[in-house]
Amino acid sequence: MTVKIGSKIVGYKVVPKGATPEPVSGDREAVPASNVVHMHEAFQRPERLVGSTYKVKTPMSEHALYITVNDVILNEGTEHELRRPFEVFINSKNMEHFQWVVALTRLISAVFRKGGDATFLVEELKAVFDPRGGYFKKGGVFMPSIVAEIGYAIEDHMKHIGLIDSKLDEHQQTFLEEKRRELMGESANGAADDAAGDAPAFPPGASLCYKCNTQAVVLMDGCMTCLNCADSKCG
Repeated sequence: MTVKIGSKIVGYKVVPKGATPEPVSGDREAVPASNVVHMHEAFQRPERLVGSTYKVKTPMSEHALYITVNDVILNEGTEHELRRPFEVFINSKNMEHFQWVVALTRLISAVFRKGGDATFLVEELKAVFDPRGGYFKKGGVFMPSIVAEIGYAIEDHMKHIGLIDSKLDEHQQTFLEEKRRELMGESANGAADDAAGDAPAFPPGASLCYKCNTQAVVLMDGCMTCLNCADSKCG
């Protein structure tokens, strides 16, 4: 019997004569384009979702925020499998911001469920400034507001599930890390020479980068360059 192979071979398995062939591990089921499920408002919430919880501690409150982002996996087990954020929950012992936090989580969840590109939410949230002034986090990252902090947490989650790509490739990240260690006087294994172990993530005296809000801009090779996002005044 002759069998025509019309698609790319992704794996194989030797089957004894007379035995029933089994699917090769790792194969994805082919699904017609008309049957591919996309996120939309009428999509029903599954009984079980997967997600991650992020702890956010700010100097604005003695209690931390716990931000949980749950994801839905669309077309699971097929070549069209996608993982997309579906809902957001924020919990804290601090009830001061309870009203607007609940409203914000419901609006964000509604945008997620509507479908389409929801990554714009990250930039919108990160652009919110507190009129009382922001604060610096450990590592020299300036946070303009608690809302922006929530935006950064959602951005981290979107990077984790592959919805947002890192702007720096592996070579750039390695180069910046080497420069940072050199300026910080750290050893090759990344440990700081400071015995206390409280050395900042970036060199003392570094300026604030207005692109990534991190105090990491230093003079490098004759040009002001950010050691966090690689933004440079020289282009």
